[in-house]
Amino acid sequence: MALSPLFEKFIENSPICVMARVILERIFDPRRIDDVFERTAKSGFTRELLFSSLIHLMGDVVLGVRPSVHAAFQALEEANAIPVSLTAVYNKLNRVEPVVSAALVCESAVEAGLLIDSLEARLPAWLPGYRCRILDGNAPSATEHRIEELRHTWAAPLPGKILVVLDQERMLAEEVFLTEDGHAQERSLLGDVLNCVQPRDVWIADRNFCTIPFMFGIHGRRACFAIRQHGGLKGTLVGRRRKIGRGSTGMVYEQTISLTEREEGQTLEFRRITVQLSQATRDGDVELHILTNLPQADADAVAIAELYRQRWTIETLFAEVTKTLQCEIQTLGYPKAALLAFCLALQASNAVAVLKAALRAVHGAEKVQKEVSGYFLSLEIKGVYGGMMIAIPDKNWKLFRKLPVPKLAEILIRMASRAPLA
Repeated sequence: MALSPLFEKFIENSPICVMARVILERIFDPRRIDDVFERTAKSGFTRELLFSSLIHLMGDVVLGVRPSVHAAFQALEEANAIPVSLTAVYNKLNRVEPVVSAALVCESAVEAGLLIDSLEARLPAWLPGYRCRILDGNAPSATEHRIEELRHTWAAPLPGKILVVLDQERMLAEEVFLTEDGHAQERSLLGDVLNCVQPRDVWIADRNFCTIPFMFGIHGRRACFAIRQHGGLKGTLVGRRRKIGRGSTGMVYEQTISLTEREEGQTLEFRRITVQLSQATRDGDVELHILTNLPQADADAVAIAELYRQRWTIETLFAEVTKTLQCEIQTLGYPKAALLAFCLALQASNAVAVLKAALRAVHGAEKVQKEVSGYFLSLEIKGVYGGMMIAIPDKNWKLFRKLPVPKLAEILIRMASRAPLA
């Protein structure tokens, strides 16, 4: 498919920026966003301001195109592109239900996943035959005292808690679980997480998520887990501890542990993998214990220790989302608005995952992993984006919303082949 000559100069000089805009046009398709709102909103409604228009405004802030909600509103107002007042915008932001924000992330993961699969650019599975899903939590930073309700308290408010599920092979944030209570425990959301556990999953998580109901729930759904043991979780060790071998972070041992679920009175035995660390963690721990129900035939103790070590990839994702994108907008003290901003950043992160997948399809996974960083991608995009959007008006990008997935993947590969990774 030949593109308009308008695009050629920018593809020649900054294919990364054009790729990013094409993918964002697809992920943030207004029709899809309004459909998500109609399907999931329980109390929200649309009058003059479409939900997609609100997301467009917030997207400019999260992507760093505009420095604040107010600045984004002024830009749209000058272009006669927004029919309501700034107060109405803030009121709408403060009423977006968390279930809608979470659905936006899930919808973007579906679309991004189709593109990555069409690009044939999945990363190699960490454990063949299983789907690895990494679970971690994030709490947006305390916000400024900018709204009236917050000016009479000494403590800066914590606008909610977030659990994110990362699909390892496609590096997509595919599920998100939210609460507006910034002081809630992450564990309070684990019941919701269990609802998306599928057979042959391997759930990899830190010790914050090491609870008997969660592990028993995963096991009961014919899925597996590799979760670091929490110091407060006590079980009964069975038999002798066996030395297995040396892993990348230290010597690895294995022993059986018996755990009992009190309410049901059910007792199960799992594997307890111990890693005596060559170097202490930042918390001063010299060994760690990983609980798992993975069959010995599918993963030995050293492989499980390596599985857990690789969970840092979701922390890298959070770092990119927090530092590269403006997911934590300090003036958004209302939890609903703050959670929406974080979810839009996760949507943008899924768009970046598609961009990296297109680069992998052309240049290879190893080269992209070594040479491409989210930070430099953002610098490249921000440096060119403003001028490109002046030269190529919005209407010229709309064709990318409707293209069949294979055709769009073909275009992305063509652009990626012209991207100098250095």
